[in-house]
Amino acid sequence: MAEISDVFFVDGVRTPFGRAGEKGMYWNTRADDLAVKATIGLLERNAAVPADRIDDVAIAATSQTGDQGLTLGRSVAILAGLPQTVPGLAVERMCAGAMTSVTTMGASIGVGMYDFALAGGVEHMGHHPIGGNADPNPRFVAEKMVDPGALNMGVTAERIFDRFPHLTKERSDRYGMLSQHKVQAAYDAGKIQPDLVSVAIKDADGAWGLASEDEGRRPQTTMEDLASLKTPFRPHGRVTAGTSSPLTDGATMSLLAGGGAVKEFGLTPKMRMVSFAFAGVQPEIMGIGPIPSTEKALKKAGLTIDDIGLFELNEAFAIQVISLLDHFGIADDDPRVNQWGGAIALGHPLAASGVRLMIQLAAQFAERPDVRYGLTAMCVGLGQGGSVIWENPHYNGKKKK
Repeated sequence: MAEISDVFFVDGVRTPFGRAGEKGMYWNTRADDLAVKATIGLLERNAAVPADRIDDVAIAATSQTGDQGLTLGRSVAILAGLPQTVPGLAVERMCAGAMTSVTTMGASIGVGMYDFALAGGVEHMGHHPIGGNADPNPRFVAEKMVDPGALNMGVTAERIFDRFPHLTKERSDRYGMLSQHKVQAAYDAGKIQPDLVSVAIKDADGAWGLASEDEGRRPQTTMEDLASLKTPFRPHGRVTAGTSSPLTDGATMSLLAGGGAVKEFGLTPKMRMVSFAFAGVQPEIMGIGPIPSTEKALKKAGLTIDDIGLFELNEAFAIQVISLLDHFGIADDDPRVNQWGGAIALGHPLAASGVRLMIQLAAQFAERPDVRYGLTAMCVGLGQGGSVIWENPHYNGKKKK
């Protein structure tokens, strides 16, 4: 008989994130190969788990075509050398693809149907620009269901400024600058590297190299630099390249397990899933999506925002993170928030990003036994938000000195 089970995040890894486009390090690398690399790296790190015991593989991609098509979970499982008895599927919820892979597999574990699952995402934005293969239904605009600007994420970010005038460009610029500085500080302290899986890459001349760290970082960024940048989404606007996540290629993968499986194999999970929620908002202002999804997740968990000791929020745009912090009464520079920086510096390979948030939160939990709960949250294209609340297995109930 199947039994309701706890859901554990056992481990997660990712490829280094590369700049999208011809000059990016993954231009000559296939999207599915990035996912294969992450999968092999994860399995090698967790050799105690027999590959034939994995019940399912869920891999997300936003543009499911070309080298990102063909039921990624199944094709990547085969390419990564998993037994042919292991099934797989593809997931698509735009930016929250990998997050949805995790919550869907987590739910399957929670109701006792699965013992182990792999969940992650990949996005090669160089090969597949966002919306490049989409044909939006003309009714969206003809029947005024969705404003045409809603399909341009930068325009939706500008609209958050319109709605909340006290969230100034200067606050957004400062947030973007600090993200760059925090990522570099985390790199210098060796925080990011342990969970990266290096990828062999080939340049335009056919010479081989190794991708071993994130490519898009700009640690020298200053407020003066950001003040002078163009506002591509609107004349005299407030969103710039310095306060937006860059176009990025990369893959993430996580190993999830139920309580029985953790016990059977003597595993030491990094996090326990407490609750999750997704919510819809007006597509025109999609960046505020994580506010209602976080409120739903907190309610399901019986917690308040004050119970959250660490936040990993996807920095699609600085203004989007600030709007959530402002709503919950949290300072822009609160040390609990994105302490190792975020997507403005690291990049946001759409469907892969959710698991990157989890990887960073898990690593922070290990350092912070004084923190019991953490949140991973993100905005999602077409007006959605996604949030997952996690519990720290290292929690000891003692306040940090």
